[in-house]
Amino acid sequence: PFAAVRRESCECAAGLARATPDHFHMQSESLIGPLMQSISHQHWKVRVAVIEATGTVIQLGSGKSVDDVLPHFAQRLFDDVPQVRQAVTCVVGGWLLALRDRYSFFHKLIPLLLSSLEDDIPEIALTAASLWEKVGLQWQRENEDDLKDKLDFSTPPPAHHPSPAVDNAEAARVPGPREHPVYHEDLPSLELSHVRCGESDGTSQAQRRVPLFLDAAARLYGEHLLLCVRTLVSVCREDCRGCSLQLMEVLVTVMALSGATGLSDKVQETMDALAAVQDVDGSQDLYREHMGPLMEWVAASHHDWTVHSVELLQFNVVVTHAGPALGEVLPHLVPILRSCLQPARDPQMRLRLFSSLSRVLLSAKQTVDSQGQFHHYLNTVARDILVPNLQWHAGKTAAAIRTAAVSCLWALLSSDVLSEKQIREVQETLMPDILTTLEEDSQMTRLISCQIISRFLKTSSGVADPDKFIKIYPELLKRLDDVSHEVRLAASSALVAWLACIQNDDGKSYYQSNIQFLYRELLVYLDDPEGAVQDAVLEVLKAGSVLFPELLVRETEAVVHKHRSPAHCQQLLQHLQALPPAQ
Repeated sequence: PFAAVRRESCECAAGLARATPDHFHMQSESLIGPLMQSISHQHWKVRVAVIEATGTVIQLGSGKSVDDVLPHFAQRLFDDVPQVRQAVTCVVGGWLLALRDRYSFFHKLIPLLLSSLEDDIPEIALTAASLWEKVGLQWQRENEDDLKDKLDFSTPPPAHHPSPAVDNAEAARVPGPREHPVYHEDLPSLELSHVRCGESDGTSQAQRRVPLFLDAAARLYGEHLLLCVRTLVSVCREDCRGCSLQLMEVLVTVMALSGATGLSDKVQETMDALAAVQDVDGSQDLYREHMGPLMEWVAASHHDWTVHSVELLQFNVVVTHAGPALGEVLPHLVPILRSCLQPARDPQMRLRLFSSLSRVLLSAKQTVDSQGQFHHYLNTVARDILVPNLQWHAGKTAAAIRTAAVSCLWALLSSDVLSEKQIREVQETLMPDILTTLEEDSQMTRLISCQIISRFLKTSSGVADPDKFIKIYPELLKRLDDVSHEVRLAASSALVAWLACIQNDDGKSYYQSNIQFLYRELLVYLDDPEGAVQDAVLEVLKAGSVLFPELLVRETEAVVHKHRSPAHCQQLLQHLQALPPAQ
């Protein structure tokens, strides 16, 4: 009933305006406040009634109230109910046609009507188009005398005009400089004015609506830029060679800004079309042709990049889509990464760059190492990029950066572009920092760190530095108590690799006391509640049994009666008995 009361009240306000047109202007402003309080009512029929009543009240009352209702009308253009948007369109169109002193409000009302031209509902768009045409024709009739001296009579349409059969309206032939640019920016200004003025209700609503303007504008500009490029490619064809670099810059920018707007596939299709008219094999050949200038173009301001920089988005597009062409610009690429990935730079930007770098390194043979030259920059990547970002700093963002750096290293090791010698060089540089990441809160970081250590140890030909080597196994042993099942299994695999390094070392007696301690600790986990962990630890003990088998037999016999189930201890003893006698 309360919603019905509001609708009837709106009818009363409109009826009063129509019944007393000569005197209503003296009271019309007092009705605007109550009407605007109901324009966001939860019932859409109430919102429609308020909008229609407001149109009548202002039409027959004081035009000064237009400024008060425009922000509310702009908000209703994003209403989920089509009938509400239709009502706004009709009221605004009616004002443009019949409001007193309407010309003084054109620059504020036209953006609202133009917004309805792009409505998702065809009926609303058609209504807006019809009103737009009526407003233009009326303005043309009312200004006929002034237009006679201003008209730029049309010439025959060009050969590639998209719709040559459609005659331009007379008003469209008025020379462009007389148009007021403020028309196109007033709608966002209505929203931003709330923020600037600090109005609490308007500010909170504008904060939600401003991204809608920006997203819609980005997609709109992107779509039209793509149409321009496609038209140039289809019309000029092989003549596009002269402006191919500039077209690539446009396409890279559209792809960078498209993000969630879904234009990436269309950009890729346009790149393929541009490649076809230039007789090259796909977009990656286009990148190869222009890679140097493109890299210089996007990186000109890299010292000032933040996560909000457009150039950062463009750089990510170039890096992730260039493919084999990346291997040809390593002298430009690596210094840019080194500069942007220093701890003093914007943390969010570094996260985004690490994400792109991980994607590239996963397929390093087809990207950064396409020319077989990446090993020349390996020391720079390890010492100047990864090491600074693996250092501990407080905060969740810093932890995320360490995870990203660890992921990059794992991607590099998994890409199979490094020789065993190069992996050992990386190990020498990064092993201390990777050991510290075993204590990270992130399960993913701990898991990847265990995998990296295992990879390092498997490529070692022995023990190069006993003092450093002996510090590895206690950190791995701690991970057997990890809360993550996957981390525990990964730590077990790394311990197998660690023990294998000692087997290849001539001075294994140096490690006897450490091995004895390791035996004792591992035997505890043979009675672990997790069967998979028991099996993994059994494999570790079997791998290490060849070092000091008699010692392991004594340690096992000393604890077998303490286990809830002696099955794994008995399997280990059987394995030890089957070993050939020590030489």
